[in-house]
Amino acid sequence: MLPIALALLLALTPISPVLAASASEWASKSIYQLVTDRFATSSNSSTPCDTSQRTYCGGSWAGITQHLDYIQDMGFDAVWISPISKNLDGTAYGDGYWLTDLDTTSSRFGTAQDLKNLSAALHARGMYLMLDVVVNHFAALPQNSSSSSLLSTASKTSLTSPLGDLLDISINFPDLLPLSKEADFHPACFIADYTNQTEVEQCWLGDEKLPLPDVNTEDPDVVETLYKWIADMVKEYGVDGVRIDTVKHIRRAFWEGFTQRAGVFTLGEVCTDNATYAASYLGAVDGVLDYPTWYKLIMAFASVSGNLSAIQDAPSLPSLASPPSSSSSSKSQPILTGSFLENHDQPRFPSFTHDVALRKNAMVWPFVGDGLPIVYYGQEQGYEGGGDPSNREALWLSGYKSDKPGVALLKTLNGVRKQAIKANESFLATPAHWITQSEPSTIMLSKPPLLTLFTNVGANDSTYQPTWRIPAGLYAPGTTLIDVLACRAVARDGASAEGETLVKAKGGMPQVLIPASMLSRSGDGMCPALATGPGEGAGREGTGAASMQSRVGRGLAVVGALGVVALL
Repeated sequence: MLPIALALLLALTPISPVLAASASEWASKSIYQLVTDRFATSSNSSTPCDTSQRTYCGGSWAGITQHLDYIQDMGFDAVWISPISKNLDGTAYGDGYWLTDLDTTSSRFGTAQDLKNLSAALHARGMYLMLDVVVNHFAALPQNSSSSSLLSTASKTSLTSPLGDLLDISINFPDLLPLSKEADFHPACFIADYTNQTEVEQCWLGDEKLPLPDVNTEDPDVVETLYKWIADMVKEYGVDGVRIDTVKHIRRAFWEGFTQRAGVFTLGEVCTDNATYAASYLGAVDGVLDYPTWYKLIMAFASVSGNLSAIQDAPSLPSLASPPSSSSSSKSQPILTGSFLENHDQPRFPSFTHDVALRKNAMVWPFVGDGLPIVYYGQEQGYEGGGDPSNREALWLSGYKSDKPGVALLKTLNGVRKQAIKANESFLATPAHWITQSEPSTIMLSKPPLLTLFTNVGANDSTYQPTWRIPAGLYAPGTTLIDVLACRAVARDGASAEGETLVKAKGGMPQVLIPASMLSRSGDGMCPALATGPGEGAGREGTGAASMQSRVGRGLAVVGALGVVALL
């Protein structure tokens, strides 16, 4: 049950209008992605949830509403929820991705009013709602399925399996709404060759046990049905942004019209390690998930022998983007990518490594580059599930603990990114750039005012810790840099502007540096004891031996040209 105060607020609040309608309004946001069925129950119960059973566990939209403090307290200002449409009920489920009725919301997650209440509650906090949508395919149990009681009149069709076998499968097109005719779907065939774009776009996902009929998005009537649906859904539920599933499985021109009719920010899933291919959809949708970098991120930090240079050498997706082919598409909006470490389709990162330093380096990445940060629920609690379904654990079993290291890390990363945006008005528009390092186990990324130092040496090597080189001229002489992850500081000596500053790694941990003058001394800021920016007690740092001793005691060291910094 909703708390009385919240229930009264929502009862008196009209349907919340859409807060954001463009990529530029999303650029500064940080997204918390969750699976509705696994985030929170309406009753706050600790219902057991065995992911291996692939059954519903009881999460709901009302449950999410009751736990928005938990999300917002970590610094997130947008929530991405899983698809809302009615899904196939059977012995397994797809967390909203096996839809059967596009127009009807899933009663598994609550009522339509519950969803509107969630939207209103988010907007009352100044937060955004992102809905995951699936329009490429539906789900249909074959006639010979053990769940055939769900079926009505079936049409028999022949499917070619990926192995080339012809399969006779009865598909129940009348049960698929509102596209209920066989002609509303592409002719039956399973995708066998992912290098054949026509096949990728017009053949079916799934298999003979659960085929996913592929929507005929070349048919004008079908296209208009989908365009009207997205426009109506955004308006009905006060949606601020849309994440689109399986974008590469529908022709690019379709997405230009879809984005226009949605009228809000669209973020597409193009699952590929090919940056040029992924970037080809930018302009048709406002942004894409940065899968090409994700593959390299896993390669870099999954082990101490990972290839860090692969990340540094990866091309920027926005730099590869093609202009929109439609004159109706806005060319003034920024091109965004979604930067992530985990999601519902991929194994959780801790399933690759138990090394806490490697995990921390990887978790930092989405927040310090050019991408829109996206964090998958449970990351903050240290969940370690492998591939689907193991990576869809129930969060309520964690107790929503706020004292976990991952919670503190995400709060700091969200905080320093927001501070960087506030301090540098061109932060979002200025591309990050790499600073070449001499040691292969180190990389350095500059996105002023942030400077991030990564290493994959790991936490277990007590005999060797690498050194980063901060080049002269990157910051003004005398600038004090704070590593907000450890609240340690580095100061550049004003007399050594042409020299480098060497920073020694500690425990294989990453470092996120920002000038002390951009941090507040107020008690609720990051590293207030080291901050020199505006805030309670703010002022110019003193000079002399006594002041120096005080600063060093707080973890600050002043260095000269080529001086080695030992962060205390």
